[in-house]
Amino acid sequence: MKKKQSINNKVVSSNRRANFDYEIIDRIEAGLVLLSSEVKSIRLNRVSLNGSYAFPFNGELWLNNAHIATYPYSTRNNHDPLRSRKLLLKKRDLTKFSEIAKQKGYSIVPLKLYFSGHYAKVELGVGRGKRNYDKRQSERDKERNSEARAAIRRANSY
Repeated sequence: MKKKQSINNKVVSSNRRANFDYEIIDRIEAGLVLLSSEVKSIRLNRVSLNGSYAFPFNGELWLNNAHIATYPYSTRNNHDPLRSRKLLLKKRDLTKFSEIAKQKGYSIVPLKLYFSGHYAKVELGVGRGKRNYDKRQSERDKERNSEARAAIRRANSY
């Protein structure tokens, strides 16, 4: 029996800069431990993943520098916008990603933040930093692919 796709998979924020700065090697989905005012603020699309990263600490994985704006209708129970947030992963995934992150040149970066059902999820990617010449090569490849697609479309239109 096929698994039914959830209609509630709504991407709230994506880190497009991560694909430009990093060569993404592996991806995984993780849950987030959030406060109620943070969830409400995420539902209002008041979140930014630019410049954020994940790091292992005391056998857990933490998301740092993810900016979730304060909820405007909250009173005294508001949150700090840049606080570190715990990520929820299976034990084997946690050890795998922690070991990779400890190697030189590798980072764990959030790629997307979205809701899956009622839960906020973040897609993490293990990336190796690109150098400037790698970025230029990526741009050339992207340009060549778009030119090839345009040529195919022109050929099919005749």
